[in-house]
Amino acid sequence: MYTANTARYENMTYNRCGKSGLKLPAVSLGLWHNFGDNSAYSNMVDMCKTAFDHGITHFDLANNYGPAEGAAELNFGKILKENFKSYRDEMVISTKAGYYMWPGPYGDWGSRKYLIASLDQSLMRMGLEYVDIFYHHRMDPETPLEETMEALAQIVRSGKALYVGISNYDGPNLERAHAILKELHVPFIINQNRYNIFDRTIEKNGLKQKSKEVGTGIICFSPLAQGLLTDRYIDGIPEDSRIRTDGRFLKEGQLTEEKLANIKALNEIAKKRGQTLAEMALAWNLKDDYITSVIIGASRSSQILDNIKAIENTTFTEDELKEIDKYSK
Repeated sequence: MYTANTARYENMTYNRCGKSGLKLPAVSLGLWHNFGDNSAYSNMVDMCKTAFDHGITHFDLANNYGPAEGAAELNFGKILKENFKSYRDEMVISTKAGYYMWPGPYGDWGSRKYLIASLDQSLMRMGLEYVDIFYHHRMDPETPLEETMEALAQIVRSGKALYVGISNYDGPNLERAHAILKELHVPFIINQNRYNIFDRTIEKNGLKQKSKEVGTGIICFSPLAQGLLTDRYIDGIPEDSRIRTDGRFLKEGQLTEEKLANIKALNEIAKKRGQTLAEMALAWNLKDDYITSVIIGASRSSQILDNIKAIENTTFTEDELKEIDKYSK
């Protein structure tokens, strides 16, 4: 029987999520990769235990995480049942719906029918009565935003989620969603978006500033740019790297000579700070109070332990920030 580390809360930082009462660890564990049917179950268990033992209380999923779709939730549900049952109230578990899950017109996007049915399936896979945060995973160009937001409201009223969030929205649609959910008295507390040194989209589309104005937090996925913001590719592409083993999200063509030169320059800045490039990249995301948490992915427990070190120094000088900006293009 697993017994959690009694000192697990001593070194992690917890940030308030927007204007809500919920706090999230500065570093959260994402189950996007390495929790599907193509991964070793024993390694999944080890990573979850390592994360929780070091203060990572937030575990982030989605209905389509796998492979196959739903596999990450099934595996995580088994891990919860076998190891974390007595710790459920110390955990924040989130999931999402918005991408394709089943054939026909009701298994995708943002209709009330899809979102409610999908969450019911997610809860069944994980063996849970509720999730702490439920997200709409992406903007739907056809379903009225009012319908999608009213579905989130119904989900909260049903007790199947404590809070709601949106993912992959831009600033204007965040503002619209917030206005609707505020009128419906729904605890909308968080936005989940890609954000890293190389990808500044949320600065350009208004979401970063708008979230501050309306009082919602931001949690970032891909803070390491799918591994580019690490020292993994500085001396060539390893055979066991994501580029070689899974070319769906990071392709060899993205690692141009110019990009590699920028990665090497950023690595030198990190060395001067006494950090690895990965630590500095995570610290950069956490440098101001716009960002509540960063979601890390991992293929082994040692990566989780390395990434947690980022919270030890999240302060940057103006010169450092300017130099980082220089190599972020």
